[in-house]
Amino acid sequence: MPEIRGYLTELERELYHRNIRIPEVGEEGQLKLLRSRVLIVGLGGLGSPALYYLAACGVGEIGIVDGDRVELSNLQRQILHGREDVGREKTASAGRSITRLRPDLRLNPYSCRISEANAEEIVAPYDFVIEATDNFASKFLINDVCVRLGKAFSHAGILGMYGQTMTVVPGKGPCYRCVFSDPPPGAVPTTQEAGVLGAVPGVLGAIQAAEAIKYLLNCGRLLVGRLLTWDALAMHFREIPLPADMRCVICKKGADLQPSWSNRKET
Repeated sequence: MPEIRGYLTELERELYHRNIRIPEVGEEGQLKLLRSRVLIVGLGGLGSPALYYLAACGVGEIGIVDGDRVELSNLQRQILHGREDVGREKTASAGRSITRLRPDLRLNPYSCRISEANAEEIVAPYDFVIEATDNFASKFLINDVCVRLGKAFSHAGILGMYGQTMTVVPGKGPCYRCVFSDPPPGAVPTTQEAGVLGAVPGVLGAIQAAEAIKYLLNCGRLLVGRLLTWDALAMHFREIPLPADMRCVICKKGADLQPSWSNRKET
């Protein structure tokens, strides 16, 4: 658990000076960040910028979940990893990269796939979750577990030159399942099939980090009840308002997870 103290060290004041100058942050907000815990599920194109920015801004403890190893084709967008990391577990590669930036960060690696068996145990200790996964099974699982545990989280998805993101705060607006109901029954192209411009997850992952920071600081307006989409080809952002009364069975009843979908990749 991050250290609990009521002051910033001189090193921290210098390191986070640009944060502290922001009225919505200040020293009190910086202390909040240093006491906060964020979980990032997925260390690919979305998780890479999210981890860098959350670590850089001073979040005290970050959990990272990924069961994959680095592949050469990842490097076009997954900026946590380098050529020398090919074949290495992504959690290990991410740890090496982020330690150079923030040696004092409390980093908790989970070198596994998130599943029904481990999701609640992994999610429970954290204040906010970044859903940066690449398949529908994980997206719906994370949603359902976070709603049941009352944990706020940020969703994002990317494909080609398009991305989308929304923030879920249980009880404050619709969740991922409220909006998308169930995984699509037909085949959905993956980034391996349809491609993805590396900058697209870079932008969306940075937005996810900003949403986490705002939630931890209790400032600004979150993407709750709003789906933000980005068409990079047209350089067009669009905000889609979501009905406030959208409530799925998970939101209404806190029903047990009964996933029946395949592990088809979405992003």
